[in-house]
Amino acid sequence: MDATLTDLKAAARKAAFATRKAAFAAGQGQAAELLADVLAAHRGRALSGYMPMRTEIDPLPAMAAHDGAVGVPVIMGAAQPLRFREWSPGCALMAGEFGALIPAEGAWIEPQVVIVPLLAFDARGYRLGYGGGFYDRTLEGLRARHDIVAIGFAFAAQEVEAVPIDATDQKLDLIVTETGLRQFR
Repeated sequence: MDATLTDLKAAARKAAFATRKAAFAAGQGQAAELLADVLAAHRGRALSGYMPMRTEIDPLPAMAAHDGAVGVPVIMGAAQPLRFREWSPGCALMAGEFGALIPAEGAWIEPQVVIVPLLAFDARGYRLGYGGGFYDRTLEGLRARHDIVAIGFAFAAQEVEAVPIDATDQKLDLIVTETGLRQFR
């Protein structure tokens, strides 16, 4: 990635963190219920969610309601795709990389539906992540093996005109916010 794109993404992340913080303070309304409604169409399919940190929108109620295996991401190391450890409400958790909670034990699953956290998204279906490339590598690998559905989960206020992208950025299939659902593919 060239220095100009790196600078653009860094500036976009700074602005997106501030926007998300304000949206988080206002509350997520019925976002988790809307997400659960979307996930109902994927009954029986393995799902990856995430353990919300700081000002991330909270998918846990929708994950708990899912009819099928549910996992959460585990960072295996720098520049590696994520793996997903089975999660259920009340399971024993421990701190993983960057402070994210992960199940202390459990089976590894390969998701067919992935709920993706983000800082910003645009109308093309691109997302701005945290800069580690974990989800881009993971989605690329999963898509090479089988059909998956990548669902961005965010506050509506996180939409921007255009996310700065490069050739490694993976598009979302849809986004769920507290105001509804948008499909991109």
